[in-house]
Amino acid sequence: MTEQLSTQKAINTALRDILADDAKSLVFGEDVGKLGGVFRVTDGLQTEFGAHRVIDTPLAESGILGMAAGLAMAGHRPIPEVQFDGFAYPAMNQIISQIARTNYRSRGATPMQMVLRIPSYGGIRAPELHGESIEATLAHVPGLKVVSPSNPHQAYHLLRRAHEMPDPVMFMEPKSRYWNRGDVDFENPGDLEGSLVAREGEDLTIIAWGAMVARSLEVAELAAEDDVSIEVVDARWLKPLDEDGLVASVAKTGRAVIVHEAPRTAGLGAEIGQLLTERLWGKLEAPVERVTGYDVPTPAGDLEDEYIPSIDRILFGVQRSLEY
Repeated sequence: MTEQLSTQKAINTALRDILADDAKSLVFGEDVGKLGGVFRVTDGLQTEFGAHRVIDTPLAESGILGMAAGLAMAGHRPIPEVQFDGFAYPAMNQIISQIARTNYRSRGATPMQMVLRIPSYGGIRAPELHGESIEATLAHVPGLKVVSPSNPHQAYHLLRRAHEMPDPVMFMEPKSRYWNRGDVDFENPGDLEGSLVAREGEDLTIIAWGAMVARSLEVAELAAEDDVSIEVVDARWLKPLDEDGLVASVAKTGRAVIVHEAPRTAGLGAEIGQLLTERLWGKLEAPVERVTGYDVPTPAGDLEDEYIPSIDRILFGVQRSLEY
């Protein structure tokens, strides 16, 4: 069965199906119950499953993630939410010191099965700390998996897949794409591991994730008008990276542009660029390009438009690579 849903509705449907199928699963966070979440992602879930399984918490992210760690230790399958990406900072001690390490520390005796939902990235012109890109921070931590869907189909199926995993998964939802609609095939999820070629191409590969996948696809459409064939790869799984998949695409095209919203220095673009250089040394037709945010705090309001990689900035990156 295929249905056209928004990303917000696809995640809502995935949470409803998880709660219905798994009695040990719990959803909790700030305003996720009666209000249905600030983005209405959890709308209707408390009414359907009760306040003992869809729980409104105090405004205390360290408490939310500490509770999630304890519940996972007790055999539950928590799905906590931090309301905005920047709100995860007060809970980094719980994420890094407890959630990421417990399985290792216990030599596998205490799996830490949970999915932390994080509305992520910019694009909605919100106040400070409401539009961060913390994927590199999370991916650097051993013990965590990090995934970021780019469309409704991926959002539904990757959340279901993340819930099945024995490790803690950081599920980064591109909040600027919550209201974009697309087909969700409930019966045929496709391959949910590794990266995904979102558009085939021959001349250059763009590697992106989250909201930047849709923007990169727009760039590919514009480039096609000038007979430039761009392959767009949705990295999806940011930890672990699909090294073989990313390398295979760039080996075919010989050129790579990496696009992300996070600051440039020590961003995941640097890690991917080094990977491509190591694996494809002597085969690249140009240095790996990065089109990223800047090394400043993510700005609020209209200034966000200057910070997030635009179509023009990505096209200039493509041009630099092709003209090298």
